[in-house]
Amino acid sequence: MAELERIANHLGDIGAICNDGRSPSFTLTAHFRERVLAAADRAFGHRLMMDRIVPGGVGRCRPGAARGLQVMLDEIEKPFAEIVRLYDDTPSLQDRTCATGIVGKFMVDRWAAGGHVGRASGRNFDLPPRFPYAPYDDASFAVPVFTAGDVDARVWVRIREVEQSIALLRIGWAICRRGRRASRSGMARGEGVAMTEAFPRRRVISVRIEGGRIARAHARDASWFQWPLLEAAIEGNIVADFPLCKQIVQLFVFGARSLMRTLLLRSLFLRR
Repeated sequence: MAELERIANHLGDIGAICNDGRSPSFTLTAHFRERVLAAADRAFGHRLMMDRIVPGGVGRCRPGAARGLQVMLDEIEKPFAEIVRLYDDTPSLQDRTCATGIVGKFMVDRWAAGGHVGRASGRNFDLPPRFPYAPYDDASFAVPVFTAGDVDARVWVRIREVEQSIALLRIGWAICRRGRRASRSGMARGEGVAMTEAFPRRRVISVRIEGGRIARAHARDASWFQWPLLEAAIEGNIVADFPLCKQIVQLFVFGARSLMRTLLLRSLFLRR
């Protein structure tokens, strides 16, 4: 489920960035993203796979899920390679993404940037190899790292991660079949902290249980810690390149547009 989520969201981001370079890749990636979500719905009963992972294990997996997902991968793998070729061979795209929105190694180290942002700027950190958890502790994969720190490098990290996710899904069925089904036995009292490498970057969640009920829960999304990197990326760039630079953060919060306007104005005018 984590790899399907990664593929779907990276496809959306790659298409959106290509769309700013006047490329038909946006339509194609949107079509492939829809196939991934539809396959997830057929396999797990929900397009975004919400409520499928529950306390105790895996909540629901429909019969034939593995076969359906394999068919979906067969449908998108070669066409995705063609999109990658188109991106690399289109001058208008390269002109928009190369040397645009640069975030230096010093900044990603200072803010401990993870995911495609950190790895595009030379910070070689990926959660599963450092703190392995099932099923990644049984898997072998490469962590894509680039050093340019620009929009182009962040696109290539996404591309390589899509390829890695497809490879992991193709070899991972035997590993995942060992996953536990959900257990209904409750925990009366306890507290725990977990980290997971989500598609944008690592997330940390802590939960405290008292009397069999959740007494306290806190989810920390690393996007909040990377807003300053957005300001660094847009500084010195033209306004038209802002949509390319904003891919640094995931805009899942209300009021994000107002905050982005503030950052943009500060970078373009107040620092002069």
